[in-house]
Amino acid sequence: MVMKKWDYLPDNMKNESVRAYYDILYKKRFSLVIKRIFDVLLAFIMLILLVPVFIIISFAIRLDSKGPIMFRQTRVTQYGKKFEIIKFRTMVNNADELGTQVTTSNDVRVTRIGKCLRKLRLDEIPQLFNIILGDMSFVGTRPEVVKYVEKYNDEMMATLLLPAGITSETSILYKDEELLLSNAINPDETYVHDILPKKMKHNLKSLHEFNFLYDIKTMFRTVAAVVKRDKDSSEISDIA
Repeated sequence: MVMKKWDYLPDNMKNESVRAYYDILYKKRFSLVIKRIFDVLLAFIMLILLVPVFIIISFAIRLDSKGPIMFRQTRVTQYGKKFEIIKFRTMVNNADELGTQVTTSNDVRVTRIGKCLRKLRLDEIPQLFNIILGDMSFVGTRPEVVKYVEKYNDEMMATLLLPAGITSETSILYKDEELLLSNAINPDETYVHDILPKKMKHNLKSLHEFNFLYDIKTMFRTVAAVVKRDKDSSEISDIA
């Protein structure tokens, strides 16, 4: 990926806090190009290999509930660009009109097949298309909806220097975010004022310490975290 010159950044990103992160990343722009090449090649390979999985999941979603197979939602990525993130639909149709834009534990909007897809993160497979289009990367700050990005302070805007990611160290640490929001009276307010600032501290640290090889490690750690979570859930079910 090619970083824009500072003068060409959106005006709302040109502040001293963002400049500090920009200078660090600009020195690593060769590694960022390698990261982009890796993203595209791996995304193409995975799409080819996962064709059977796409077909099976598509049929399962169609049989489980009414509505489209894919879920699209406007999110924000590099330099504040808005794009449509693509996921397998895991909730009832028009779920965003029936509740908050964050999902809580035992959310009644989540379908039966959706629970399984979310647990294994299979709902995020279609984001491979987002990677190829250049709106996302395998590793990076998870893309937020517009109304949450509007709450960013000056330093948080630095996370928009790079494309949004499918996973990150923050994603691993907050893999049980839905549980954290389950008892909140107002999930949206709790997310914006409590969870988002804490997540951003980790996201900003990852920017400061960006390293392509560390990205690879994060991808493997994500797979391990998903497997462990599935194993723990199975053990709980056995005990119950």
